[in-house]
Amino acid sequence: MWTRLSHIIIKQRLILVILIGVITIFMAYHMREVEMSYDFAKTVPSTDPDMIEFMNFKEEFGEDGNLIALGFKDSTIYEYQNFERLRQLSFKIDSLEGVTRVFSLPEVKRLEKDTAESRFVLNPVFTRNINNQEVLDSLLEITLDQQFYSGRLINTENGATLMLISIASDYLNSEKRIGLTEKIVQAGAEFEKETGITVHYAGLPFVRSVVASKVKNEMEMFLLLSVLVTAVILFLFFKTWDAVVFPMIIIGVIVVWVLGTLALFEYKITLLTGLIPPVIVVIGIPNSVYLLNKYHQEFEKHGNKIMAISRVIRKIGVVTLITNFTTAVGFLVLMTTDIIILREFGIVAGLNIMATFVVSIILIPAVFSWLPAPNTKQLKHLKFKPLEIVLTQLDLWIYRHRPVIYVVTIVLVGIGIYGAYQVKAVSYMVDDIPEDSDIRRDLEFFESNFNGIMPLEIVVNTGHRRGVLDLKNLRKVEDLEEFLASNQDISLPFSIVSFVKASKQAFYNNNPDRYSLPNSRERAFILRYMRNQSDESGLFSTFVDSTFQTMRVSMQVADIGSYKMDSLIGNVIAPQVDSIFADTDMQVYITGTTPLFIKGNNFLIKNLRFSLLLAFLLISAIMVILFRNKRMIIISLIPNIIPLIITAGIMGFAGIPLKPSTALIFSIVFGISVDDSIHFLAKYRQELFQNKFFVPLAVSKTLRETGASMMYTSIILFAGFVIFAGSDFGGTVALGILTSVTLLIAMSTNLILLPALLMSFDDGKRNPEEHPLIEQYDDGFYQEVDDEEIDLDQIRVEEGDSN
Repeated sequence: MWTRLSHIIIKQRLILVILIGVITIFMAYHMREVEMSYDFAKTVPSTDPDMIEFMNFKEEFGEDGNLIALGFKDSTIYEYQNFERLRQLSFKIDSLEGVTRVFSLPEVKRLEKDTAESRFVLNPVFTRNINNQEVLDSLLEITLDQQFYSGRLINTENGATLMLISIASDYLNSEKRIGLTEKIVQAGAEFEKETGITVHYAGLPFVRSVVASKVKNEMEMFLLLSVLVTAVILFLFFKTWDAVVFPMIIIGVIVVWVLGTLALFEYKITLLTGLIPPVIVVIGIPNSVYLLNKYHQEFEKHGNKIMAISRVIRKIGVVTLITNFTTAVGFLVLMTTDIIILREFGIVAGLNIMATFVVSIILIPAVFSWLPAPNTKQLKHLKFKPLEIVLTQLDLWIYRHRPVIYVVTIVLVGIGIYGAYQVKAVSYMVDDIPEDSDIRRDLEFFESNFNGIMPLEIVVNTGHRRGVLDLKNLRKVEDLEEFLASNQDISLPFSIVSFVKASKQAFYNNNPDRYSLPNSRERAFILRYMRNQSDESGLFSTFVDSTFQTMRVSMQVADIGSYKMDSLIGNVIAPQVDSIFADTDMQVYITGTTPLFIKGNNFLIKNLRFSLLLAFLLISAIMVILFRNKRMIIISLIPNIIPLIITAGIMGFAGIPLKPSTALIFSIVFGISVDDSIHFLAKYRQELFQNKFFVPLAVSKTLRETGASMMYTSIILFAGFVIFAGSDFGGTVALGILTSVTLLIAMSTNLILLPALLMSFDDGKRNPEEHPLIEQYDDGFYQEVDDEEIDLDQIRVEEGDSN
């Protein structure tokens, strides 16, 4: 099969190259349509009951995560000149397209009783153009008497204040959100410059805008870095320009295909899919290394360029296909998840890894058949003495110190298992933002002064029309709000209860002592005023449905992490809800972006664990097909499982939590690292037959001849993944560092432990009549006598035609 394929590729190389060019042009045309994702990552299936409740909530009340908050904590803000500048900042932001409402201290209003019309009216507290401190101070006292704002808009203990900006729904999940966020930040910066007062920013729209911008910038940066790093390594290895340029062209083609695939599948660039182009660069380069190195070795033997190219395809085509497939499996298993972002990442990465093999196996032989034959300088890399010394020392270690190798391995595995039990599954709403970033510092500001900014909602369905206005129902909700307010991680709740309390205060001429729910006698008078109340402010429509049957209780929570948040909601809030509403027919459920995020992370990690198990089973099945030997299958898997255990231990001891970005590592790395075992064991099988099934000699020759390939490709992979440590996103940093470390450990176990296991547990006996698939293998980093005849006439005819 591979002999025929080699003839087809060489004879039809011009047509095949043109075909790849046409596909690339087609993908390049469509890649213009690829878009950045501005949605909050959905990690909970749409069929999940909690997601259905959340979607129902948004349909009734609108978005819960549509607020950008600006925070101020400086006594000079209450100087009348700066206070007026704060008002101007409110006006400026309110005038921006995409802003629906601004809620700030200079624009607060209070309810006042209109006895003539028997209704309440909202009047501004602060008059325009306050020109002296005395007037401002008196109005601030009036504001502080409004219990409605206390603890929500103003921290009465330290004077910190908020500006809340509501963003239009059509801006929230579009590119326009980034431009709007930049304008808000620009307005805040001008205010800072004029007043010297620091402005703090928070809110999901703001954080998501920052993340979306960074994703785009980092995708471009890491793509460039990965190309530069791999190009430098290729040049250091081959020391010739053509061995650098043409592999880079192959990678360029695949990157275009990746972006084209995203566009054709109508996927958007997310934090995960944005990593695919640089990952493809790193994973794709080893193909070129194997193919080019084998080409140089074959040419050195007989000096026939076309014969060397043909043998490259025939001898290592199958193993390159297998190693690409096992790597792709690590990504493709993510297709089985119910999580959209993971599924898209797995599909696009897996398909394009296989496409990398197709493009490499066509372009490398085609291009180098047209180029001049390699000269002596270009073949120097085949003899690298420092590497030979390292491999010789490893060989001696394996022969003389196998007990030490096993003891060290057992100790490391034991420590790894202990450390793995210390790993906690926890993630944060702003998990990927660096600890020392302005966003983190601003988030801490809001958490310390206003108990957080992450949205949490409770929906109360009273079960009948106008049930919201039933006093006994309002008292139940008030009990719930008082309990919630007592928790240090939750801000003061806000609901129709707050508005009714403010109405009573207004009824009694804004006496702050009257801020409470009306009693049964007061209810008739106050409700009479409320019936005539217009909803110009939109408060009723935002917090109560049109039938007055359902209300929402809104609050913000601190970003305390998924573990604590899950406990807060499930073990603190939910039991209290059940207790308060136990003797009623009201239905109460907790929803919002925050609890959906928590559930999504738990769901995500569960899916990734399943993906790792599936990858393990599929790769084990591939090993069965390749070797047809139970003992070899077990021996091949052990060196690749141990690195995962050690990495899990490192995570436990280093306090690195198990979260989506770190859980993703294991299935991907397992698919990549097993490639080394395939190369080693395939060559080992050949050496057994060539050395009369004498295991020690077969192991020694295999290590010396395939060890170089394993080291070179591991160095490329390590250097390619470690660049992600330069990311501004914590998840990407963890992905880069842990993947690099795991791959280095896998290289060590495959170079040291795997040969030792073969020496100790393989008797070398093989049935000469059995011919497993792996027998078609020939490693790209060693030389052998190959006297197999090929039909050179067919190839030479094509070579002449092409000239």
